[in-house]
Amino acid sequence: MRTEGTLTRLDRLFARLDREPQRPAHIDVPRMSRHRFVLFSATLAFYMAIVWAVVTTSWLVRLDWRIMFFRPYQQWPEFHAFLDYYVVLGQRGPTAVMVAAWLGWRSWRQHMLRPLLVLAVSLLLLNVTVGAAKIGMGRLGPHYATVIGSNEMGLGGDIFPSGHTANAVVTWGILAYLASTPTARRWLSALSAVTALGVGLTTVYLGTHWLSDVLLGWAAGLLILLALPWFEPLIARTETALFDLRDRWRARRGRRVPVPAPAVAPVGAPEVLAPRPSVPEKAPAHRETVGAGRASRTSAHLVPGRHPARPDCAPAVPAGSRRPAHSDRHARGTAPASRPLTGR
Repeated sequence: MRTEGTLTRLDRLFARLDREPQRPAHIDVPRMSRHRFVLFSATLAFYMAIVWAVVTTSWLVRLDWRIMFFRPYQQWPEFHAFLDYYVVLGQRGPTAVMVAAWLGWRSWRQHMLRPLLVLAVSLLLLNVTVGAAKIGMGRLGPHYATVIGSNEMGLGGDIFPSGHTANAVVTWGILAYLASTPTARRWLSALSAVTALGVGLTTVYLGTHWLSDVLLGWAAGLLILLALPWFEPLIARTETALFDLRDRWRARRGRRVPVPAPAVAPVGAPEVLAPRPSVPEKAPAHRETVGAGRASRTSAHLVPGRHPARPDCAPAVPAGSRRPAHSDRHARGTAPASRPLTGR
């Protein structure tokens, strides 16, 4: 049986969470304003324009080939070692772990699941939209190009749009999206934009992506950040449902186990009671004489039925004497017999 005094590690974690505010009052949830909707529409138009320029093999494809033949990694080899590590800021696994650790600590401090849920929704949208575009267009990268001047579309590749660039925009942009003050939001927006821009240009430097891949990756990541306010009601309902589930689970774990009722003996059968512990009786302050006709008492544990409750009063002093009878003594209340006179 689980007692109230025993707390598990999870209970202690919840107890620390309960000491934090439910939701800070200064944090506002972004909404799909008219300004944001205009930016979303413009970014979507830019996205479609890049796709159309690559599909029609326009000047953008010719620019891709010129940069590829320029081979930036050979022009500036001194940056190659540093940029090999810098491009990790666009890989989905390491960046997701770093950002999730920060947002998890923030959720723990503020007793809210919204930061982690926003990150989960954004990564899900990123995987679905960018992954579907990669598979659907099937463009080959610069290292696997087959025909000079072609767009390399529909050949089974998976580099259009750039996943590193889109992931850098979304992962680091989430920090700016979840900022609690306008000043922090502006600084984090600038920092995430510079980081995403550097990751995209690094992939072009290393020769793993075309320039058009990077442009489409920037647009794909920005579309996800601008569309997040549409998912805020779903995130709020999910957060409420998870906290309700947690409260029900904690209430079910904290419920006492009911004590079973004692079994009722059948009618006519003697009831067996457990022997009561012997309690030493206090010795009487003085002795009283007890008569020989003391009434015998039956043992309490032999009487059928439940034993009556003992009164709190002092025990009655039995009558009679326990001293042996003497022939030369008379009973109390009778006149003594005359003694014969004897001479001296």
